[in-house]
Amino acid sequence: MKQIGAFFRLVRWPNLLFIALTQCLFYFCIQLPSFDFRGIQYAYKLSLPLFLLVSLSSVLIAAGGYVINDYFDLNIDRVNKPNKLVIEKQISRRWAILWHMLLSLSGVLLGVWVGWRTGNLLIGPANLLCVVVLWFYSTTFKKKLLIGNVLISLLTAWVVLVIWFCEIRFGYTDPGFREVQKRIYKFGVLYAGFAFIISLIREAVKDMEDMIGDEKYGCRTMPIVWGIQASKVFVFTWLVVLGGAMLIVLVYAVQLRWWLSAVYCLIFILIPVVSLFKPLQAATTPDHYRRISSRVKLIMLTGILSMLFFRIYA
Repeated sequence: MKQIGAFFRLVRWPNLLFIALTQCLFYFCIQLPSFDFRGIQYAYKLSLPLFLLVSLSSVLIAAGGYVINDYFDLNIDRVNKPNKLVIEKQISRRWAILWHMLLSLSGVLLGVWVGWRTGNLLIGPANLLCVVVLWFYSTTFKKKLLIGNVLISLLTAWVVLVIWFCEIRFGYTDPGFREVQKRIYKFGVLYAGFAFIISLIREAVKDMEDMIGDEKYGCRTMPIVWGIQASKVFVFTWLVVLGGAMLIVLVYAVQLRWWLSAVYCLIFILIPVVSLFKPLQAATTPDHYRRISSRVKLIMLTGILSMLFFRIYA
């Protein structure tokens, strides 16, 4: 039982649940209703079994990414998170590599299968590209200035967009289908953009939290290269961008008289974003940044949950 618990901690099971929840909300609250929008029907839409396989492939690839990240971060984690070590303490390095290979390969093969069933043969290669990016992120890019943050943020955005991507059918020119695609893409970009920005903020905060261990082992992350104050300015800037975007969404919801969604956006997204400025400015210790990171993750959750309102209003 201890080994099972250690495995689930290694693959960050709460994060995997978050990925599955995000994709389920996008599929059931945005993608499926889009086919009934204005009476449009499309017989080739992504079926529920195929969607479940796509979501499972995303979860498996992410799990493999977490494993390989901990594998290469072992020395750094001995400094930053000594009480949370799993590799070597409970799971050997050899088993960690094997789990990474098994999880990642399974995710890629599921993508190939779904691509074959839907006629979109790019799904498998897209999954393989995610595995390759996660590998190089763990080995190289995570230690570089900004590039690792951007890559992880792009992969977070891809969690949303991959569901739309699987709906692409090459060669279909039916006007109704094109309208459905545009509608799904529009909402996909909205939530992918939100996921990208909030992830970029969180990654920068985590870099400040892990600065001591990162610096000891030669990493060149933002707070090490630019300093803490410049890193805070970076986060403040993106918080302003995110807050401005949420304000635009709120105004748009009011114009459409989506009152409930407007109130939700104000209370559970916009106000929490604004409330991050003061604690971030005052933060000085890893524990301070850890608490801020948790609050950012909560905002990410409330933002994703807002998809439920499209099921109600759209």
